[in-house]
Amino acid sequence: MTTVFDQIRAGLAAGEVVPFIGADALADVSHLKTGAKIPATSDELILALNNGQPMAPRLMYEFPRAAMNIELKRGRSTVNRALDTIYADTGWSQAAMHGWLNSLNLPYIIDLNRDTGLQQAWSTRPHTLIVGIARIAGGLRYKLFRHDGASYAAVGDESGIDPKAPILFKPCGTPWPEPNWIASDADFVDYITELMGGFAIPPYLKERRQGLRYLVMGARLNRDTIRMILADFIYGASQPAGWALIPGANDKEKRFCARIGLEVVDADWRELAELPVTEAA
Repeated sequence: MTTVFDQIRAGLAAGEVVPFIGADALADVSHLKTGAKIPATSDELILALNNGQPMAPRLMYEFPRAAMNIELKRGRSTVNRALDTIYADTGWSQAAMHGWLNSLNLPYIIDLNRDTGLQQAWSTRPHTLIVGIARIAGGLRYKLFRHDGASYAAVGDESGIDPKAPILFKPCGTPWPEPNWIASDADFVDYITELMGGFAIPPYLKERRQGLRYLVMGARLNRDTIRMILADFIYGASQPAGWALIPGANDKEKRFCARIGLEVVDADWRELAELPVTEAA
């Protein structure tokens, strides 16, 4: 009898299943010199932005809320500089998930994290990088970069890329090849509004994604921010829309996944990748 994992693996091999990866992808990433874990979860990012100190409970609820508070007090540049410092550092180890995904030669990955791990894994693979941007005066809410197997080059529109090239989509930003960040509540309100309006995904990708399925990995779906992003990114998916690997999913997560057509699988992504679950930090 075919198992759920067999179905997922077959879909990945056929290029018909798109990974949508969250914070747990970086659970085993640490700094090669200091041994410190890379900030990835909401709490870790808040502490990193606030000099290691927790904030008020209402701000600790979610990173964008805390980032908004810091932005209002010290300016948006303070948040951006902190993210630049964290993620532009080249001393981070490779994530096991990144190594596994790289071995699959997938045509399309959506990475909610802000690190450069997958970009480094794809450093010799020609691809298109799509980066989310926010709070600009009109225009689209993404930037396009063409990677030729050696380096990135910014392109003004879709005419500058190969529409068939593998895609790495970083909705929340990356420091490479230039720093762009979606972090505070104000960033997300602008980005998600334009995402819902159709201005945060390139037209060619809207066509290319029709009928695909999705695999949520390393992400909990308890917060509205990630839920809204996910719902819009999987628009046009095949039905059922795919799977969410969530160990011990709660009722809220199950209801949300059922509404958008995702099957909740009570399993860690490492089980799918046939890696030791104990690798998680």
